[in-house]
Amino acid sequence: MKAVVYDQPGSPDVLRYTDVPDPVCPPNGVVIRVETVALERGDLINRASSSPPYPGYVLGYAAAGEVVSVGCDVHDRKVGQKVTSFDVSGSHAELRAVAASKTWLVPKGLDMAIAAALPIAYGTAHHCLFARGGLKRGEAVLIQAAAGGVGSAAVQLAHQAGATVLGTVSGVERGKYLAALGLDHAIDRRRVDVVETVMRLTEARGVDLVVDPVGTTMQDSLRMLRSEGRLVFVGNAGGPTLQVELWPALQANQSLFGVFMGTQLEKPEVHQTVSRMLEQAADGGLEVLIDRTFPLADAAQAHAYVEGNPMLGRVVLVCG
Repeated sequence: MKAVVYDQPGSPDVLRYTDVPDPVCPPNGVVIRVETVALERGDLINRASSSPPYPGYVLGYAAAGEVVSVGCDVHDRKVGQKVTSFDVSGSHAELRAVAASKTWLVPKGLDMAIAAALPIAYGTAHHCLFARGGLKRGEAVLIQAAAGGVGSAAVQLAHQAGATVLGTVSGVERGKYLAALGLDHAIDRRRVDVVETVMRLTEARGVDLVVDPVGTTMQDSLRMLRSEGRLVFVGNAGGPTLQVELWPALQANQSLFGVFMGTQLEKPEVHQTVSRMLEQAADGGLEVLIDRTFPLADAAQAHAYVEGNPMLGRVVLVCG
């Protein structure tokens, strides 16, 4: 099969599109003929900074396609079903072997690009807002990087939960688009002081909750929280390290919650939540934003595009 691999960390040009052996179906898993791959920020971070365990390592978290083989211990999947999946590697390929517990059935009629992009982005957003952030109707929430995959998901979910939704964006047009999805206040970080603007909008009180997938913005996120507010930080799209001065947060009795979804998506309650959101997307109740698509063979170009441009949703690789 064809796959996108890398031998050492680095810029997008370390990626190679080449022939590799077909994966073997594990007893507890399935093999998927991949149709679409959602390019996740974790894919970029791993490629740039993590040494692969062996040369020719197949990159990638999220992919959707058709089941072509089922392991002997699997009884809830069958050949021919459409599924979407996650794992720590293996998405950037024509075939993917993955544990059945890391797959979801794709509802009839749901576009496969959306199916690939939804589980990690929407599962993460839901977990940050509700399981960790405890968002309640009537509260004010700030979403950092609101136009990204997790951000745009969090905007919609928070709006549907009855919150007042503020979000940072890069550019007026992104703010206008997100307003149609439920964003009450778009804060263009290129044009205004974000902290000053949030404090003005909240009459100096601050927001009840911040969801921050950026990392480098965490200090400002804490400054925009009310006393006893909550900050949920997830991923680290802004850089390789997280550094924050916690003394002001201690004085304000604020709470910080970290989220790493790689250990959460297989939990039954989280898995079921993602299944519900896939159904909701198929019914038109959620809009999953796809910024652009690339052929799998152009994965290096897709990685460079994501690194060099502000996203509106997810970039998707297409096989075949």
